Amino acid sequence: MTEKSTKTVYFRPDRSNPPTMTEAEMRALRELRDEDIDFSDIPRLTSSGWRRVSDLIPAENKKQITLRLDADVIEFFRGTGRRYQSRINAALRDYVNAQKKAV
Repeated sequence: MTEKSTKTVYFRPDRSNPPTMTEAEMRALRELRDEDIDFSDIPRLTSSGWRRVSDLIPAENKKQITLRLDADVIEFFRGTGRRYQSRINAALRDYVNAQKKAV
């Protein structure tokens, strides 16, 4: 295990020496019923759930273009993780919607 400055502990299993279960643990796992699993520490999912930004707009509506953006803007959005282009699109969509309301 390693500890970073955020005090978050990360566990990376050793692939050359994976953990094993005893026969008793395997038997208990096989006999475990769904009703016996404790989900009390997990919040219920709402009907809205998580959605990808791209799920909101049909793929047929998208067009591929070349766009020049400031380097710091690109780095900011890339720093937010995968699918950063969809977040750029969402930010632009918010701007368009705000402009439409202002008119």
